[in-house]
Amino acid sequence: MKTVLFICIHNSARSQMAEAFLNRLGQGEYTAESAGLEPGTLNPYVVEVMKEIGYDISQNETKSVFDFYKAGKRYTYVVKVCDAMNGQRCPIFPGALNTLSWNLEDPSAASGSHEDKLKRTRQIRDLVLEKVKAFIKDPISSEQL
Repeated sequence: MKTVLFICIHNSARSQMAEAFLNRLGQGEYTAESAGLEPGTLNPYVVEVMKEIGYDISQNETKSVFDFYKAGKRYTYVVKVCDAMNGQRCPIFPGALNTLSWNLEDPSAASGSHEDKLKRTRQIRDLVLEKVKAFIKDPISSEQL
């Protein structure tokens, strides 16, 4: 079983979506977890758009990447899901055999009306799903999407 840690700044959106997708779609081949540098609260737009497609993450908790490190966890892959602007702030996790970077916009940066924010969050969700599907086929190529 290959292990994967998805990391971002707050563990409130992108990493949570990626974890949920990989645990379901990669079942039997992958086990995923997620964490953040500064754990916050789940993004309510992410919870809503994930529920639309049958993923209930409403009870998930945000986790600290430091807790995983202190626990001595090791992973086959660590995937950083921060956007390019926050790439330097995205945590580094030394317990990884392979580290990948997915440049994904943070849904919390979406602006406008409630519907505008939902629309942008759906677009990001769909991109995360596309990247997870590509990752299952060939982890290294998933960086190129």
